[in-house]
This record gives sequence, structure tokens and C-alpha cells, in this order.
Amino acid sequence: MAGRKSAKRSGEAEEAQGLPGLEPPPDVSPPNVSPPDAAVEEAHHKGHRQRLYSRFLDGGPDALQDYELLEMILFAVNPRRDVKPLAKALIRDFGDLWSVVNAPPPRLRGYCVGEVSLASDKAVATLRVVGAAALRGMRQRVMDRPVLANWQSLLDYCTAAMAHQPMEQFRLLFLDRKNKLIADEVQQTGTVDHTPVYPREVVRRALELSASAIILVHNHPSGDPTPSRADVEMTKEILRAAHSLGIAVHDHLIVGKGKLVSFKAQGLL
Repeated sequence: MAGRKSAKRSGEAEEAQGLPGLEPPPDVSPPNVSPPDAAVEEAHHKGHRQRLYSRFLDGGPDALQDYELLEMILFAVNPRRDVKPLAKALIRDFGDLWSVVNAPPPRLRGYCVGEVSLASDKAVATLRVVGAAALRGMRQRVMDRPVLANWQSLLDYCTAAMAHQPMEQFRLLFLDRKNKLIADEVQQTGTVDHTPVYPREVVRRALELSASAIILVHNHPSGDPTPSRADVEMTKEILRAAHSLGIAVHDHLIVGKGKLVSFKAQGLL
């Protein structure tokens, strides 16, 4: 009798395996699903990066989109993961490539897309050093050279250096008797819409450098370079102080975002 009951229970267990809502017995294994092949994914990234390197070397920077150039910079930040989404997001949020590589470190640090982020000092410095190197190169093109013969280069440098600054800056460009640029200094940094300027300090510094002329430059973080009444009055005060000591004021430039206003061209000087 015991043998018959044992066989009956065995048959009932086998039938229960096929009934809905009942868990399979422990000895039934789930389907065998292979994990993604990490080696294949890494090979794809390496192939993509090599293609960007080749396009850049063969066709120059114009052969790549801005986000692709930024990708190449970000390769050093994360050598294994796909940095394309991060590059595209940075350009979208900051506006353009130049704004990304010149963004303030606090705005860059911790920026994250998916599993790729700018969490470390190395990551932030990798971006910032590109902007710093480019700006230094532009500055070297105008220093110790006659500004009139390199006027557009000077305008390009001022725009690159100041257009994306979050606060107002007042910059002084000092020239010698041959109108060569001998010094480039930020005299004051103010708020988002005001910079304190002291005419006596302007002319004092010009005398210390034995400068014969100066060019005034400041930025409007709002992006609109239209001179304000305060800008006009401040310029007149510096003109009076400078002329009394035989120092010429060649121009006052206001830098906006993508725009620049010259007081001399506007008849305000």
C-alpha cells in the first residue's frame, strides 16, 4: 500500500508542474540568457574614437561637428564609456563649444549624463585648459604688435576673453608711442551689471607702465553692448584725467555676446 501511495503522490506532483500559478520545482532552470559582450561594446567605442581621430587629422577641425570636437576632449575624462551624450548635452546647455571650455568650474563640476560625469578636478581641468590655451594663443597674437595693424585680432581677443564672463570686468590695454600693445590688465571686476572704475587708478597705472595711450574695454554680461549713461559719463571722466597728463584714449569697447560696440565708431569719443 505504501508503494502505491508514493507513486500516486509522484504522479500528482508531475501534473502540478504544468498547472498555471504554480512555481516550477527547484530543479527546473530558467532560460539561459547570455550577458552583453563588454568586449564588443568596448571595441565599438574604440572604433568610433579612431574614426574621429582620422577625420580630424585628414580634414582638420572643420571636418567635425562641435560636439565631436568636444567628444575628443572628453575621451581623456572617461577612456571607456561613450561620451557623445555628455558632449551634446554640454553644448546644448552652455550654448556653444567656446562657452563650454570657458565655463566657470563650479558650473562644470558634477555635470552628469548617464554614467559619465565631470565629477573630478581632472575632468573639469581637461575642459578648462583647452579654453585657456586658445585664449593665451589669441593674446600672444596681439601683444607687442601695433594695434592698428592688428585691430580685428584685438577685437577677436577681447570678445573671446570677455563675452562669456558672468560678471562685469573693466580691462585696460596699454600702448607705447608706436601703438604697440605693451600690457593687458583687468583692473576691476564688479557685479552682473556694474563695475567700479576709478579714473585716477587708470592714469596712475598708465604712468607706471610709461604708456602713451590706452584702450578701455568692458563687458555687459546681459549680452547687449549698448552703452549706458554711466558708461558714457565714466568714459568722459577718464578722458579728462588722461588728457591732462598727455595720455591718449584711443577707444572704449563694450563686449556683448556676439556683439561689440566701439565708442569711437559711434561718435562717443
